Amino acid sequence: MIDIHCHLLPGVDDGPATEDESLALARACVADGIRHVVATPHVFPGRFHNDRHSIAAASEAFAARLAEHGIPLGLSYGGEVRFSVELLDLLHEDRIPFLGECAGLRTMLLELPDALMPVGAPSLARHLVTLGVLPVLVHPERNKAIMEKPERAARLVDAGCCLQITAASIVGQFGPRVLAATDFLLREGWVSAVASDAHNLKGRPPRMREASAALTERFGARLAQELCVSGPARLCGRRLAVGQAAALTPSVPG
Repeated sequence: MIDIHCHLLPGVDDGPATEDESLALARACVADGIRHVVATPHVFPGRFHNDRHSIAAASEAFAARLAEHGIPLGLSYGGEVRFSVELLDLLHEDRIPFLGECAGLRTMLLELPDALMPVGAPSLARHLVTLGVLPVLVHPERNKAIMEKPERAARLVDAGCCLQITAASIVGQFGPRVLAATDFLLREGWVSAVASDAHNLKGRPPRMREASAALTERFGARLAQELCVSGPARLCGRRLAVGQAAALTPSVPG
């Protein structure tokens, strides 16, 4: 499987604090059936001061640690970019860490505030597309406004967003309301990828294998393959094979 959203790099955000913790999480990703991971630290001005340059350097250094320890995990990088007034400045300053390219657009993970869907979110999404950026909205099922009325996500899909849901949401880790919103988004066919959003081994482990199995049981193996392998690979595009990338011949997830 391919994980396009994982807080794997040490000491850069609310993921692993140390290199040893990052290496343990990397081993857990491999054990969970993940062959390639995109390290996506938070890009959140005022809280996590990451950008393309700092994340690229941290990713290159960690790729070397993976090789030294013989951990067979492909690695590239992106970032989880917070919806903020600074976002367009970061874009114009070429400081956004993109996942790669898809359909001629640069792909970017976009995070909304947890409690609401900002009024300007669809307009921002449309503007990003005009600038050649494909917004990939992360964990919309955990946004409180979308939990209350999952159909609200249609405005973002219509504006050009892809949706990425969290593996743990599919298996019920975040509770029944999140699970219900997740199922709604899946039934509507709005989801382009599943990702771990893993932060650690205790409360936020990968859980991609469980999610793939749950998708297969509820929606069939074809959708599990699309959301855990083919869709993520498509969103990464050319950037997939950075660092220690492995061969990615599609197979049934898990």
